Amino acid sequence: MDEDVFSIYAAAAPALVTRFEEVPPERLFAPVADLLPRPPARVADIGAGSGRDAAWFAASGHTVLAVEPVAELRTAAMALHPSPRISWLDDRLPHLPALAAHGTFDLVTLCAVWHHLVPEDREIAMARLAATVAPGGLFVLSLRHGPEMHGRPVYPVPPEETVDAATRAGLALVRRVEADSLHGENQAANVRWTWLALRKV
Repeated sequence: MDEDVFSIYAAAAPALVTRFEEVPPERLFAPVADLLPRPPARVADIGAGSGRDAAWFAASGHTVLAVEPVAELRTAAMALHPSPRISWLDDRLPHLPALAAHGTFDLVTLCAVWHHLVPEDREIAMARLAATVAPGGLFVLSLRHGPEMHGRPVYPVPPEETVDAATRAGLALVRRVEADSLHGENQAANVRWTWLALRKV
């Protein structure tokens, strides 16, 4: 993963936490809400950011492992969303070396992260993420389409390419949904999202 991304997110952590928290998780996950497991389930939130989604899953009765490589975001998130149902882990794509010790999960989420991953790392990352999903479990990710913003490097994320990589890793597509951005600044920049839900076969 591009090291510049981590530096940029660390420097902008306070503003990013405020920005992330403006989006309600129930609206964010609406395209795949009916596919999400019923509680209690084991959830891994990869790239947990401000802890917004981890807190939502925890409040729903799930046990959550929130994986966030940026210390400034992780520290802020732990203070903002203290919960005995959330554990925090410092780990990063594409290899996620520390995650392996935590077993598999009924739900793995990767929201607004894939576009930061350099294309040559994606096959490695997809194989590692797929290995984290329990048999019959669900992997949900969102793909960003639009211009670079706030100097954060972004790369094109063709949905077909992503689905093909997931298929090779043992995941089967169960849903693809195109969605508008929920954030006003992204809407003004014509940012759109593709949501993918994939089942471990």
